Amino acid sequence: MHVPRRCVGVVVQALLREEATRGAAVLARRLGRLVDAAWAGTGPRPASGPAGDDPGWWAARLLQGTLLRVRDARPYGGVLRQLAGRIATHPPGRPGGPDGVGGTRDFGPWFWERLRLGEDERLELFRRLLPADGPAALHGAARPRYLEAVALRLAADPRGVQPLLCRWFTDERTLRAEPGTTAPPTVAGVAQALLYTHRDLAVDDLCEALVATAHPRATELLTRLTRDEPSALCRAVDRWAHDDDRPARRAAAAAYGRLLAEHAADGADREPLRYAARALLARPGDRALHGAALAVLVRDPHARARHLPRALAAFRDGAPGMTAAAVATALTTHPEAVLAAFAARLRDDRGAADALDALAAVRVPALARRAAALVRGYADRHPEGAGHVAAYTARRLEQGRAARATLLPLVAELARYGSRAVREALAGVLTAQAADPDGLRAELLAVLLDAPHPDDGGVDAAEAVLRAAALGAAGRPEQRTRELVLRSGRLMRRVPAGAARFDRRLAGLARDVPGFAVLLSGWMAREPRRWEALVSAGARRAVERLAAPGPDPAPVADPAGGPGPVPVPALSAMPMRAGRRGHGTLRPA
Repeated sequence: MHVPRRCVGVVVQALLREEATRGAAVLARRLGRLVDAAWAGTGPRPASGPAGDDPGWWAARLLQGTLLRVRDARPYGGVLRQLAGRIATHPPGRPGGPDGVGGTRDFGPWFWERLRLGEDERLELFRRLLPADGPAALHGAARPRYLEAVALRLAADPRGVQPLLCRWFTDERTLRAEPGTTAPPTVAGVAQALLYTHRDLAVDDLCEALVATAHPRATELLTRLTRDEPSALCRAVDRWAHDDDRPARRAAAAAYGRLLAEHAADGADREPLRYAARALLARPGDRALHGAALAVLVRDPHARARHLPRALAAFRDGAPGMTAAAVATALTTHPEAVLAAFAARLRDDRGAADALDALAAVRVPALARRAAALVRGYADRHPEGAGHVAAYTARRLEQGRAARATLLPLVAELARYGSRAVREALAGVLTAQAADPDGLRAELLAVLLDAPHPDDGGVDAAEAVLRAAALGAAGRPEQRTRELVLRSGRLMRRVPAGAARFDRRLAGLARDVPGFAVLLSGWMAREPRRWEALVSAGARRAVERLAAPGPDPAPVADPAGGPGPVPVPALSAMPMRAGRRGHGTLRPA
């Protein structure tokens, strides 16, 4: 017997009757088979029905009608997850779903919003459905999106929905995007963006939801809020610091309080930070958090004098959380005590990178000169810290001509009396390709090369510049590298045995630095007379063999007739200061 489509409601009632008589588990199995039939397009139909009946249509309408009419949809969570998975993975535009594009006509956002479910189950289903949202060009402006439905629920109940969205941070599935999109948005990224974009609905509750979520995306968003919503984060830090029952909250108060103290300029924001730091210090059991609490207080002009002695002692002892940057903020008010603490820290070579980075940021001329004297003493005592000295120099160079009065005497002293490692590290910084509008970098390089060292007459410095020129050739204009090589060669040839040393080093670098032999060979071919006066015939032949195409050449013989070039060790990685990490704008897809 043929059952017309208008009788679909009767069949739905029969399915609901089956739930009442045989139980939800039996109905769930039948509905699961209907999900398969809706997407396969081969669902069961009455044996007497006409061949033109669409099984997919019947399966979709029965699913829709039954799930919307059950008194409690929670027992059918497995069916709903199966249905959401089919919608999310159905290729857009391909026939086979209930409406040919993945089920969004029969099972659009309106369907999921009307189901009799708890909000946590409903948001979990929306999470599974979100990848079905494609670019607007795919479906037109009239088609509702699951993302828009989630945003509306967030706006209606931010306190309840925010923690549920935080659970999405582990879902890295990508959403459908326009062809050619290099970085399509992910479910986790969309959740993060929604929370950030709608943060003003309940920013204090958002802080609580994020701190309760152990995930890097939650940490990233909280860090962003320290800049964009500092007042709310300061209130949160105060609450967390006074939480007697949850140590993790107090640890978060220490971490974010220290971060907020770097930017807090408003007295209203400093006050809750001050209360939070004092609450942490009052807990002997939270000793690991005391350094961070003292870092907050030493940055606060109203609390500094009282807590500075304890903060300096913590800094000298290397207490976790007590940073050199925080201590350096007290230089203008307590210079002698602070400089003495820095001297003690550098004397023992503990946390030198952090300490020198903080000293490089000092801009008051008199204090900057005294800070440079500490750097000079550190370089003398700890030649193995040459990379830290170079990083300090690079950081000061960022300040332009204002740093000249500090850097010029420091580089001159290090060029004359510093260790070879320090001179090599400085050569790497001063030959790097970087903006030099004031000519300070070029001036300091001249100081490094022209200051004769009592042990070698300046050959080590010239050799260091040669090595830096070769190793950094890929990152600077060819003409600049050529000038550095020529200048180094002329300086090295001024001293006895300097010419042979230059030949050995040049051949070694040509062998060990990819592409450098080709550069040298080209220069020598274009200006043979200039290079003949600088490089021996043996070294030139060695460079030409290395630059020639073909299989790897045999080891290069020493142009001076010795056993061979000295192997060039790899340039040690110097801890150059990186810029502050940026935060991209968070926005929903």
